Amino acid sequence: MLFLLSPAKSLDYERALPPDLAHTLPTFTAQASVLVEQLRQLSAQEVGDLMNISPALAALNARRFADWRPEYSAANARQALFAFNGDVYEGLDAYTLGAPDVAWAQEHLVILSGLYGVLRPLDWMQPYRLEMGTRLAWAHAGSQGQNLYSFWGSRIAQYLNERLQGQTGQEAPVVVNLASQEYFKSVDRKTLRAPVVECVFEDLKGGKYKIISFYAKRARGLMARWAIEQRLTRPEQLQDFAVEGYAYAPEASSEQRLVFRRALAEG
Repeated sequence: MLFLLSPAKSLDYERALPPDLAHTLPTFTAQASVLVEQLRQLSAQEVGDLMNISPALAALNARRFADWRPEYSAANARQALFAFNGDVYEGLDAYTLGAPDVAWAQEHLVILSGLYGVLRPLDWMQPYRLEMGTRLAWAHAGSQGQNLYSFWGSRIAQYLNERLQGQTGQEAPVVVNLASQEYFKSVDRKTLRAPVVECVFEDLKGGKYKIISFYAKRARGLMARWAIEQRLTRPEQLQDFAVEGYAYAPEASSEQRLVFRRALAEG
């Protein structure tokens, strides 16, 4: 199985990394270079308008694109799993994983990325901000488009097919989607040769179960960590997830959509 996660807007390149942490290189550096060249043509104000971010964040990210290089080193990059710092990654809490856990995650976890397409946990990543839903016009090698979905096309799905094919025969060839819909839309379902299981996390509020963004993001990270620690190989094992009060809700679930619910104490 492969577990998909979204990236995070927040990054942390300051915290000390675990000792003796290995690294790998991103698969689609050439494609990332194409996007960076497009983005370098924009002023800081245009970056801000494109991404709908503040002038300070726009200036920061314009500098990041100017500094980005297709060559990676410990001076300009860090491993993706330890660079992202949003709600999902607080739930996953990578810094408390043991080395065998990180090694398993490297083989089973894929982070979808607007700039890099896909990242493995130990792939070196330079700081950036580029959400998958960004309407970035691009042109390269006789092709052109108006957004990142058209840029990535079927590449991400083809990559997932290859990764699944390379797993052992004991593993179910299944993609478990723990990413947002914005990011999962980058996976061309017509190209993907594997069933998809989506995990949904709902909290009881006002007498109804709802997806509450903050809690749902954290829960995706909790599920990813639990899968890593339990070394899951089959989708039916996901039903046993019971962390921070969540429990599988069979009455709201289907084979392709697993719903997990909890009732928080309302103030």
